[in-house]
Amino acid sequence: MAEPQVPRGRFAPSPTGPLHLGSLTAALGSWLMARHAGGEWLLRVEDLDPPREKPGVARQQLETLAAFGFLPDGPVLFQSERGEFYAAALFGFQPGELLVEGADEENAAFTPLEVQRQGFFVSGENIAIDRDHPRFGQGATIPLFEDDGMPSSALRKIQRLLGQLHGGIDATRAFIGELLRLKLIEPIDISMTFDDGQSLTLDGLYTVSRDSLNELHDSDIISLFRSGYLQAALCAIQSLNQVAVLARRRNERLTAQA
Repeated sequence: MAEPQVPRGRFAPSPTGPLHLGSLTAALGSWLMARHAGGEWLLRVEDLDPPREKPGVARQQLETLAAFGFLPDGPVLFQSERGEFYAAALFGFQPGELLVEGADEENAAFTPLEVQRQGFFVSGENIAIDRDHPRFGQGATIPLFEDDGMPSSALRKIQRLLGQLHGGIDATRAFIGELLRLKLIEPIDISMTFDDGQSLTLDGLYTVSRDSLNELHDSDIISLFRSGYLQAALCAIQSLNQVAVLARRRNERLTAQA
């Protein structure tokens, strides 16, 4: 049985100026929700906009929060120290869970590349395997090599899949770089409770800000459109609607298993 998730409240100020009444109200709201649920209150500094950040403001914000009694239950995280952004897809809410409609069926109309390549990854110029993955466990029957030592059809398919995934890395970095330049990335926290009583919080996630996108100058919108980034940004925004769809499918499976 999975361990119950600890309820968490979060506050993530940007160090661009002193905390105002609206910011303190937001901090109070998240702090009260965390305390009411018997959970944790966490603090993350969104220091991702150097041109607008002012020296000493982050420290001043932390001191202001402490003066009001808002002390985090864990270390204060600075987002700039947590590494670069990367694109990710959500297929389920537990390790190995696949809630994409039909993706776990034979001859599925659509199966994500990330799911198809599971157990294989790129290491330098080579393909490596995760020996602990169920794909290579007892009872595995699909050969990776032919009798003459050449790659099997299954392995050639994996080579193509990995080539597609790896080939998109530079394009993805360029896309994210443009989103950062235009200040379109914002943090998002997802919390939900399933029909079996399990609560789940997904943090450390980011999306494209619909409000910031709407406020862009026309020339920036045109530039995004011509580069293909506008369509990708809108897809990222709309994809958040699918989180509720995945949650519904998980509840349907729980009901069927009851």
